[in-house]
Amino acid sequence: MKWTLRSTMIAFGVAGLLLALGAAPVSAHEARKIGRYNVEVGFGDEPAYTGEKNSVVLFLHDANDKPVVDLGDTLKVDVSLAGDDGQKLSLAMEPNFEVGEDTSGTPGDYRAWFIPTAPGAYTFHFTGNIKGQPVDQKFTSGPTTFDEVQDPAEVSFPTKDPTTGQLSLRIDREAQRLNQALAASERRAKDEAGTARLIAVIGVVIGVLGLATAGFTVLRKRA
Repeated sequence: MKWTLRSTMIAFGVAGLLLALGAAPVSAHEARKIGRYNVEVGFGDEPAYTGEKNSVVLFLHDANDKPVVDLGDTLKVDVSLAGDDGQKLSLAMEPNFEVGEDTSGTPGDYRAWFIPTAPGAYTFHFTGNIKGQPVDQKFTSGPTTFDEVQDPAEVSFPTKDPTTGQLSLRIDREAQRLNQALAASERRAKDEAGTARLIAVIGVVIGVLGLATAGFTVLRKRA
């Protein structure tokens, strides 16, 4: 009986620990130390969805966890999508706060705004310097870092409207079909015009031959 009670208590304890771990919040940003500065990087709005305005966010603090508010224009970020053949979007990191008598926003919050148009894993490549500290760091979204971009159709209700990327793809496909149809129509028109010209030439030749034959006949009768 004592063994059963002890086992039950252990089971409850393990279950409580698992629940506590499961309830622990998952970080939406990746924290990293760059030289003498601490940074957190991710999407400004998470979950991130295609077709919706979002941003690269960089929370910047010094070694004493004091926000850096005078970065200037020394840092840029290249945004790229995994498997997108090396395409990238270069953006400048800008403060998303104001410091002064009427302080607004969160000091140390720097952003680069853009609209993701395809779901998947995105990489943010920071280059430049932070107050003289060289920076060349890549942050990629994933299960252990920050959220990947999602298709909004997964959470759309009650109707699932097509995304901007899906509409663009449809337009591209329809435009390609239209161009192909126009090209085929032009080829048919050229073929028909060529046939008509050939028939006209044959008609003229037959006419000329007919006139020549008639003239030859008249001359023979006179002779």
